[in-house]
Amino acid sequence: MNLVLRILRRTTFITKHIYEGLERRYKLEECLAADGVSLHPESCIRNIRNKKSAIVIGKKSHIRGELLVYGHLGNIEIGETCYVGENSRIWSAASITVGNRVLISHGVNIHDNSAHSLSAETRHKHFMQIISTGHPSVLDDISSAPIVIEDDAWIGFNATILKGVTIGKGAVVGAASVVTKDVEAYSIVAGNPARPIGRARP
Repeated sequence: MNLVLRILRRTTFITKHIYEGLERRYKLEECLAADGVSLHPESCIRNIRNKKSAIVIGKKSHIRGELLVYGHLGNIEIGETCYVGENSRIWSAASITVGNRVLISHGVNIHDNSAHSLSAETRHKHFMQIISTGHPSVLDDISSAPIVIEDDAWIGFNATILKGVTIGKGAVVGAASVVTKDVEAYSIVAGNPARPIGRARP
């Protein structure tokens, strides 16, 4: 459907305002968005599960990046008054829960799964299935674990948060960091792998 809208935009005299309105309606069909949610034109909502409640966005949040749940599993819940920056990707095959007032900068990657099997043969079969018929609805050879980002956390640009991690309340993840372990509340972490370098304030 999104592709159809883009073709219409390029081949007809549809105005930018009408196009963006149609695109927003399409995105809203893919998620449960509370009052005041801003799905900016550059945002992308990909609900391969085709279950609207698999992606929930709290009121007054702004989405400029991509939210994706896989065909076999996945849930994303974004709290109230959050920001997801441009070119950020939040991809779920388990669950990703983001609290309230969380700032996720541009270029951030948050993935609660390994995306592919560690078996080369299985990985190739999975890839071939994706490009021929789309993401499978059953997939049991991929490692995944929930991610939780608590209230008031700030994720710096180009950071990566991997499966099974909890980012504590008010914590700060430095730019380009790779988070593989839990981050305590109000801790500042940076590096690859991310390590504590200071303390934030409430």
